[in-house]
Amino acid sequence: MKVIKTFFNDEVKLLKLLNHSDNRGDFCETFNSRNFVKCGISTKFIQDNQSFSKSKYTFRGIHLQLKPYQQSKLLRVVKGGIIDFVIDLRPNSITFGKKIKIKMYDIDNFIVFIPGGFGHAFLTLENKTIVNYKVSKYYSPEHSKTIIYNDKDINIKIDNKIIKKLILSDNDKKGITLKDLRDKFKGKL
Repeated sequence: MKVIKTFFNDEVKLLKLLNHSDNRGDFCETFNSRNFVKCGISTKFIQDNQSFSKSKYTFRGIHLQLKPYQQSKLLRVVKGGIIDFVIDLRPNSITFGKKIKIKMYDIDNFIVFIPGGFGHAFLTLENKTIVNYKVSKYYSPEHSKTIIYNDKDINIKIDNKIIKKLILSDNDKKGITLKDLRDKFKGKL
């Protein structure tokens, strides 16, 4: 694997898995802690998660966990495609509230590393999309927060044709604003 791009002063990393092909098909290591350390990622991951989205235009996020349960994530598209959104929520960061987006498909063999302190969301681009991700902390319902996807300060741009078809969970529909997050939880970000 190799780092192909970094964001937010090298904190968020986009990696490419190395594929080995022959007449049978192909093979790649999706996780090898020594290789991740060589890429500057020494985070200990404790849990694997998988999401399956039946329909394209499913939006999951913007999710985060407050201290001391901030989760680093290592995310990979197994089937289908997504636009991945990473939002800087570190309160003293000069890029607080800024976002990046990365288009990822299963055939790309990309992995994105998202450290704790960043919010995360993704929009599926295909039906039956499967996303796997490792996390560094266990889920804590009382520390889990959601920022509303259409927050004007984050300004995630989604085509109007897609907005009309967007599929959201009830929880994601009730997300708070970035301003409310900062005002109410600043000490826990």
